[in-house]
Amino acid sequence: MTLEESIRHFALTAPDRVAAVCSQERISYQDLWKSIEDKASRLRSSGLQHGRPYVFRATQDIGFLIEYCAVHHAGAIAVPLGHSETESNMQTIREEVESLSFEDNISDILYTTGTTGKSKGVMLSETALVTCSENFICDMQYTADLCYIISGPLNHIASLFKIHPILSIGGTVCILDGLKDMNSFYEVLSLPFSKFATFLVPASIRMLLQFSSDRLHSYAGVIDFIETGAAPISRADMKQLSETLPHSRLYNTYGGTEIGAVCTYNFNDGRYLEGCVGHPMKHSAIEITPEGGIIVSGPTVMSGYVGDEDSTRQILRDGRIYTSDLGYVDSEGMLHITGRQGNVINVGGFKVNPEDVERAALSHPSVAECVCVPAEHPVLGTVLKLVVVLREGCTLDRHSIAAHIGTLLESHKIPVYYESVASLQRTYNGKLDRQYYQKKTLTLH
Repeated sequence: MTLEESIRHFALTAPDRVAAVCSQERISYQDLWKSIEDKASRLRSSGLQHGRPYVFRATQDIGFLIEYCAVHHAGAIAVPLGHSETESNMQTIREEVESLSFEDNISDILYTTGTTGKSKGVMLSETALVTCSENFICDMQYTADLCYIISGPLNHIASLFKIHPILSIGGTVCILDGLKDMNSFYEVLSLPFSKFATFLVPASIRMLLQFSSDRLHSYAGVIDFIETGAAPISRADMKQLSETLPHSRLYNTYGGTEIGAVCTYNFNDGRYLEGCVGHPMKHSAIEITPEGGIIVSGPTVMSGYVGDEDSTRQILRDGRIYTSDLGYVDSEGMLHITGRQGNVINVGGFKVNPEDVERAALSHPSVAECVCVPAEHPVLGTVLKLVVVLREGCTLDRHSIAAHIGTLLESHKIPVYYESVASLQRTYNGKLDRQYYQKKTLTLH
């Protein structure tokens, strides 16, 4: 069933069950379905036609949930944009999508962040939404008694696509406006539900562990699972989270707007395999090119980019998505992510994956977070620069960090420059904003 068909089903079979919670507001399946029907009727009356795109803001509340489902129920295409998107950008996107025609099966258009170029509208079919939902339900064992906490932006796949599986099995979604207030997160864990789950980017996990690991541990009995993704999680953070939540399932997931949810690995297995994202999910398949590139296929992949056939052809061929990610499959059939093709830095003729350097640096006791980017040296040419966030009470000791990296990696992978900052610049979905540091001239210490 589609998301809307599932909500209607539970509105009839379990009308008083709580479907969604947001701050002090909660809504039952019966009331949610009625609100969706009413909103869909108003959208049709205002001129929204079947198969046409509807651009709107992804507010972090139950109102968004109603509007998103109502667009689908009206037979239209949902185009949710960030809640802080400017009116000018919204109008530009509205003009773009309204000037085009779409295949009958397109349900969503999600715009990527555009940190590596122009923002692209990713077209997703109803089939992609349903099969991605089934991937989550089957591989992460979603159940009807689960309350899923969503703190990320609802126009992004990492958060938006959690609505589908949790409501499709009759569970409850709890919407938070980010994790700026950790107390709000813990207050949700005190609500009268027997099980909780959430998606947290690695930076948020590190924040919870650094400032409130004991408090997080106190809820270990009700946290069913935590999923992470969008950026690499360090082995140290895997181990600490596993020790804090010894009986919870802790998933590192590989996915994306163009490919959906593809692989997942429960790293609470005592091995804490860094870079591992596990076996392919129910509806997904992976291949590795001779150069180490990852190819994804299956019904969860996108239908193409809005109005951009050239970009679509570059990565979508014969139903396969040729990603920019690099990786390999181990002897157990699990996928390991080693980096991205566009991130590789050429240092003196050697190709360096900056994520290798970052993983090594993160194992140094003074480094809380870091990003490795290219920099220009007046004699050596392109060298590596490490921008670090230090742990509380630590000072920058570049020689100690360099020596530590040198015990783990080859000499050409040791950064020449080091910079200490209070926090790292990230995209809205938690990924390190490498371009920001490559373009910005930092004062070198």
